[in-house]
Amino acid sequence: MTCCCFRSTSTKKDTSSSHTPKEIHGHPLNNVRHFSDKELISATDNYHLSNKIGRGGFGTVFKGTLKDGRQVAVKTLSASSKQGVGEFLSEIKTLSNVKHPNLVELIGCCVQGPSRALVYEHVENGSLDSALLGTRSANIQLDWKKRSAICVGTAKGLAFLHEELVPHIVHRDIKASNVLLDRDFNPKIGDFGLAKLFPDDITHISTKIAGTTGYLAPEYALGGQLTMKADVYSFGVLMLEIISGKSSSKTNRGEPHKLFLEWAWQLYEEGKMLELVDPEMKEYPEKEVIKYIKVAFFCTQSVASRRPLMTQVVDMLSKEIQLNDKQIAAPGFFMDSRESSLKKSPSDSIIAQFSNSSVSITQVTAR
Repeated sequence: MTCCCFRSTSTKKDTSSSHTPKEIHGHPLNNVRHFSDKELISATDNYHLSNKIGRGGFGTVFKGTLKDGRQVAVKTLSASSKQGVGEFLSEIKTLSNVKHPNLVELIGCCVQGPSRALVYEHVENGSLDSALLGTRSANIQLDWKKRSAICVGTAKGLAFLHEELVPHIVHRDIKASNVLLDRDFNPKIGDFGLAKLFPDDITHISTKIAGTTGYLAPEYALGGQLTMKADVYSFGVLMLEIISGKSSSKTNRGEPHKLFLEWAWQLYEEGKMLELVDPEMKEYPEKEVIKYIKVAFFCTQSVASRRPLMTQVVDMLSKEIQLNDKQIAAPGFFMDSRESSLKKSPSDSIIAQFSNSSVSITQVTAR
């Protein structure tokens, strides 16, 4: 594979990282290490396919080793992806000054000619998506101790973004594939390409809808009004995935086109919460698992104002707090129209169905 951040290397003379521009499209590239093409080619063995560890919507991720022996993940940006440039800049702006044990660390970037790449710390056990929903490896056994720690750690990372950083940050794409696991299975939130800065003096941001079907909060999918509670909703869905070992993007759980969250809520209403639990977990503390399921439903309530703050979620998960079940209201449901038997559409519109008004089906086109 002869790509250099998607640029030919055969005739170009390398430019050292010291000549890397200080800004791109008017945006400063401060507080990050600048890598040259040559450094990243050497680190990834010329982007060899054997070092490919992932692929996103805007490029490919390769494992690499720097000259000092440090292992890194190099996220390249396809030269043809105009939308990816915005994502590239957003990740730098968001992560250049952010350090937290539950967030993936941005080490640096490559901006050289048409080349664009982000260099992150390498996280040994890959994504939660692969560990939880992919082919189960004998080396990766997610018992309840690991799963509960992943829930708490991810909640702490989000609480840091939402409440400790100034300006606050809304991630907008919390999902299993964007949570990485280190060698000790500590979770690290990654992929901040859709993240938005959220000043203290505003209540919401009206923005183009972005994210992943199955995790999108209904009020955001319907109206494009973004608050931090959209991340809280996504986290609640993620918790249910961690507990159940099932993907929120899959339907047909005994009934045609039954949504993941709808299925989970039905079990909750029927008092069968433990039927949610992943059968791969042979032993687990039933009382604690039930508490985690209830916290997940607190997070996914259809009315955003009823959802807790992430600091409250951390407390509910990690402390002996008595939850008031009567305060748990039904979650909001929706699905991509292409997955729905209720209405067929070739577009990327969203079919939204709110649990408190289940007879009303509204089609909404993302703006």
